[in-house]
Amino acid sequence: MIIVIVVIALLVILALIVFATYNGLVKARNMCDEAWSTIDVQLKRRHDLIPNLVETVKGYATHETEAFESVSKARAAAIAARTPQEAAATEGFLTQALGQLFAIAEAYPQLRAVESFTQLQLELSNTEDQISAARRIYNGNVQTYLTKCQQFPGVLLAGPFGFSPRAFFELDDQAEREPIKVDFGASAPAAPAAPAAPADPTPPTGA
Repeated sequence: MIIVIVVIALLVILALIVFATYNGLVKARNMCDEAWSTIDVQLKRRHDLIPNLVETVKGYATHETEAFESVSKARAAAIAARTPQEAAATEGFLTQALGQLFAIAEAYPQLRAVESFTQLQLELSNTEDQISAARRIYNGNVQTYLTKCQQFPGVLLAGPFGFSPRAFFELDDQAEREPIKVDFGASAPAAPAAPAAPADPTPPTGA
């Protein structure tokens, strides 16, 4: 009788461990998916701002067709991305294309004075900050989830119950991810002063 009670107690404890482990894996996976949804929303906002930005620049730099096409193609590729790995790669290319666009804008003082352009740039910069914050949260949740899947007893349940790995949202270079921040309020540096003309030589005096 005692043996039966011990066996039943062990089975109950085992069931509780499995139940708690399974629920922990589900919670960790859901947190990853929720964090990625936040990133996805901010990426879509970034993509939506770009056409207006390009059209504004076109009004002052109509001949820069190569740069406009580069941004358009990079944006299309970023929109088509479906996984964190794909998004990381395509967003990196899009950032480089936007950097070229902002570099072009620096050459047009009239464009830099347009309120709609500076407002678009500010909104894009704010969106980049939101993406950066959401990315940190997502990667932290992924780290927690992967740890649960690899540690005992989660490792015994992850495979059989379909808890597939989640990928980090990482970019090769943080500097390449952020578009160039152009300070439209700064004035161009003053040209260096011309060197003073040499003094006329003093004519020699007679002996």
